[in-house]
Amino acid sequence: MRGFANRILVMLLFCVAAFGQQPAIPSTGHAGLDQYRASRIAVYTDDFGQLARYRDANAALKAPAPGETRVIFFGDSITDIWKLDDYFPGKSYINRGIGGQTTPQMLVRFRQDVIDLQPKVVVILAGTNDIAGNTGPMRLEDIEANYSSLAELANVHGIHVVFSSVLPVHNYTPKGQEFFAQRSPEKILELNRWLKDYCATSGLVYLDYFTPMVDDKGLLKRDLADDGLHPNAAGYKIMAPLAEAAIAKSLASSPK
Repeated sequence: MRGFANRILVMLLFCVAAFGQQPAIPSTGHAGLDQYRASRIAVYTDDFGQLARYRDANAALKAPAPGETRVIFFGDSITDIWKLDDYFPGKSYINRGIGGQTTPQMLVRFRQDVIDLQPKVVVILAGTNDIAGNTGPMRLEDIEANYSSLAELANVHGIHVVFSSVLPVHNYTPKGQEFFAQRSPEKILELNRWLKDYCATSGLVYLDYFTPMVDDKGLLKRDLADDGLHPNAAGYKIMAPLAEAAIAKSLASSPK
């Protein structure tokens, strides 16, 4: 009887130990990305869309004034770090970028950070982190479906949609090599081809950042990003007039 009780005790201790262990996070094959994803567990489990980031700012923002052309720049870190006031002085352009985000996260916060702010135009720049797998592996078809959902939500509310191309990346610097390894140039090209066609067939404006920023090797021009991914001042200087022209083109058409 004592032997039986001991075996039961051992089994119970084994179960406690087993259930007490945290499941291992699957490796992406990229140490930097693995470390990033591990650091974001609290975000992914507690506030996946990061609604808390702009909640207070949105609450403090007044409704657009009569005649105001409010534009929301919506996206990931490339939008997040863009100092819009420096490139579009005097314009009612609002930054709602969040670093590291993927299109599933953007869908979660699209109503709060775009629709409820009543802009005339939303400029969407997304997709590079989906390709990298920041929130897990993503098929191109899934990214495309999320693009479509964002556009459809905006269209229902009469918001003009500008879709930005995914920017190229480069591996000319040590940090650039890491970002480049996570983002297949072939997938970027394929996603941009789909996005351009989708905009053409849906009556939306396609904002092509890719073409003027890519070099003869198919990579982001070395002098436009120090880390191979995020534009520096020279990069944003190219992007700003392109965005301005796309916004004007979008406003000249009817929301679809």
